[in-house]
Amino acid sequence: MIITTYKSQNKKIKKKFSSLKNYKNFISNINKKDIVESVSPSKIIAIGLNYFDHAEEMKKKPPKEPLIFLKAPSTIVGPYENILYPNYMSSKVDYEGELGIVIKKEAKWVTKKDSYKYILGAICVNDITARDVQAHDIQFSRGKSFDSFCPLGPIISDEIDYQDVTIKTVLNGKSKQKSNTKYMIHKIDFLISYISKVMTLNKGDLILTGTPGGVGQIKQGDNVSVEIDGLGKTRNKVVLRKI
Repeated sequence: MIITTYKSQNKKIKKKFSSLKNYKNFISNINKKDIVESVSPSKIIAIGLNYFDHAEEMKKKPPKEPLIFLKAPSTIVGPYENILYPNYMSSKVDYEGELGIVIKKEAKWVTKKDSYKYILGAICVNDITARDVQAHDIQFSRGKSFDSFCPLGPIISDEIDYQDVTIKTVLNGKSKQKSNTKYMIHKIDFLISYISKVMTLNKGDLILTGTPGGVGQIKQGDNVSVEIDGLGKTRNKVVLRKI
């Protein structure tokens, strides 16, 4: 099943498709800019350092247990909206291409074996990060939670192999990240089980499963995209936030 959300006459409409082909036929007949955010989670749970090469480039030891942090839901924007650069508080903002997992129903104390029953589908996500703010604060919340710091979309799909898809991040036409979800340190079934024993996952909640190596800075005027096999891609321009 493929799910997208688009805007028509100032109303958000959620539409389901039986195949990716049907979605592509639909999208060819509308303005892509009408595609908007597909999720409204009660929380965004993100996983840090979940690829060995990313842990290495950050000069950190790979965590033995998932490194969980929360990102404000107000960071979410659609797949083609602008990323607002908070230059009044940060001078080092990074892209992080990731596979997002959308939760289908309430999950509490889920076993690893049953975890896939709680997945609605997957989605492309760019976990934008003010790296200097993150380093200053030590913890992650402020550096991860500026408005527009979670572009995602354009679809949610359950028709992919969650643990074997290619993630690509492209900055101004140049490939910056390319990896595969099979290289995750902590796999998706384990993550859902682990998180559900810490906090209840509600319907619509979003799990960001970590970024591979190759993260880097964005600046005003840049165009950055995250593409995952079978999920399409986000495409966002970086602009200064007006204050």
